This record gives sequence, structure tokens and C-alpha cells, in this order.
Amino acid sequence: MLHRIIGTGLLLVRASSALIHPAYVKPYLKTNKNDFNDAEAICEADSRPTMCYVHAKTIEQQDIPLLHRIRQRLVQQRTILVNQLRGQLLEHGVAISAKYSG
Repeated sequence: MLHRIIGTGLLLVRASSALIHPAYVKPYLKTNKNDFNDAEAICEADSRPTMCYVHAKTIEQQDIPLLHRIRQRLVQQRTILVNQLRGQLLEHGVAISAKYSG
């Protein structure tokens, strides 16, 4: 997550950043996961001439999943509310179809 923040910050000041996807670094990781071994694997991967780099996400690209999560939460809350209302009405003898077209 920190790499995205730093990469986005560099984009804002018009500096260039080269990010290496973790899947491209994994083959160069030798042993246990710690900072030293991670840094060594990143340096090894970066030294390869055919290394593929990924671009840092813009702020707009980072906001899209946020909007999807907010919408999903709203849909869940709506479903909960409709089911509670149906349950209360059913206790009073009013039956409503489970289909919701809203």
C-alpha cells in the first residue's frame, strides 16, 4: 500500500517512478521473507534487462474500487431494510413478495 502512496505522490510532482509487480520479484526471492531478502530480490529483478514495470495508479484509478465498495454496502443495507420491513409486515398479516424492483 505504501508503494502506491509514494508512486502517486511522485506522479503529482511530475517525477517518474518505476514499480515492479510483486509477482515478477517472487522468482528471485531465495529464502524467508524479511526486509533484507526482499530488497535483495528487488535489486536482482531490477537488474534484469527484460524486467516489466507497472505504472503507479492515479488517484482516480484508486477511487474506483472505493466507489464499488460504497455501492455494495448501500445495496446490502437496502436489502437488510427491505427484509426487516417484510418481516414486520408479515407479523401483521401483510404478505409482500420477496422480489424487490428498486
